[in-house]
Amino acid sequence: MKRRWLAVALGAAVLVVAAGVAAWVLRGPQVDALTVQSAPLVRTLQFSARVATLSRADVGSTVTGRVAQVRVREGAQVRQGEVLVQLESDELRAALAQAVASERQAQARLAGLRSSGRRAAQAARAQADATLQAASASLARVQQLVADGFYSPAQLDEARRAVDVARAQQRNAQAQIDANADAGTDVAQAQAQLALAQAATVAAQARLAQATLVAPSDARVLVRAVEPGQIVQPGKALLSLALAGPTQLVAQVDERFLDQLQPGQKASVVADAFAGQRFAARVLSIAPSVDAQRGAIEVKFALDAQAPAYLREDMTLSVEVETARRETALVLPQAALRGAVVGDAGTVLVLQDGRAQVRNVRLGLRTLDAVEVLEGLAQGDIVLRGGVLQAGERVRARTVAWTAGSAAPRAGALGQGQGADAGAALTNAMGR
Repeated sequence: MKRRWLAVALGAAVLVVAAGVAAWVLRGPQVDALTVQSAPLVRTLQFSARVATLSRADVGSTVTGRVAQVRVREGAQVRQGEVLVQLESDELRAALAQAVASERQAQARLAGLRSSGRRAAQAARAQADATLQAASASLARVQQLVADGFYSPAQLDEARRAVDVARAQQRNAQAQIDANADAGTDVAQAQAQLALAQAATVAAQARLAQATLVAPSDARVLVRAVEPGQIVQPGKALLSLALAGPTQLVAQVDERFLDQLQPGQKASVVADAFAGQRFAARVLSIAPSVDAQRGAIEVKFALDAQAPAYLREDMTLSVEVETARRETALVLPQAALRGAVVGDAGTVLVLQDGRAQVRNVRLGLRTLDAVEVLEGLAQGDIVLRGGVLQAGERVRARTVAWTAGSAAPRAGALGQGQGADAGAALTNAMGR
């Protein structure tokens, strides 16, 4: 009897164990699951940039000379026209004084021709006219006396020569008057000499001015490579200036991210040495060509406000550009997608009636760790993350919390407020 009861008890235990095993099998394995919720989603790009000015200028001498003074130091702010370097100029000043004297001499000669010269020429013409008139009258008397037999023919020839000489003097006096006229040759020659003297004066002034090196515009002195007493020659840069103008940032961005960048996009900028002093900028321009050697494209940024005082030319900065934003979107982690994404089409496994079911979805904005779902899912749907699950397999879901930007989901219930966390920004990091 005891053996019969023992067999019955053992059979009942086996049935209980079998029933428990069957129930456990029917429940399926427990896998991580995410509840689809709405959240903001932001995509950004991060890369290094450098501070650049609109233009730079190297200041050098155009004449050979000895430096008398250097009036600026590196880092100094200078105004347009401010003297930077002064060369010795005694010889150049003497040359200018000589040129000015020659110019004044030419001016005096021209003025003399136009005043006393003209009066002298007119007086000479009047004298020549009178001389010719007297010679002509004398010739007439001699001709009469020769005809009457009182004078010999030789005296008649002498009277005729006197008339010819008087006429020649008259022509000479008239030629002098013509030469002293505004269109005359003497005046034209004097004007040419004056112009030549004036040009020599201008050249001497220019050479003297070249001994003083001034700032071409408002600028900051970047490099000072000259000292007093130094002999300088044309072609050598003595000072390097960063010309004043709107401060710009220049970055070399990997061409893979070209489709994400557009002029006008907002950016946040920070320097490593001043990590707590961020400032705003915006994308100003994108170069039309790509650097073939580096596979990068040049992007310029303009500052929204006055540049911080700590910025220096060529300083390296970190720039974060907001390339896309969704204030409200259905957000999933990239890891929840199964298989490769083709265009905007992807697939996920959802929990439906206790089983894993394949769901096709259409994707929108994507970041490195998050993706926007446009079609195929609704808020509240449960998406499974099991890597070895098969469609139709019975599963048990264990909800996990997830935030875009975190390394991996964390176990726990999806509570209120998690949607805001899911909108954390993407970073496409590019090293310096």
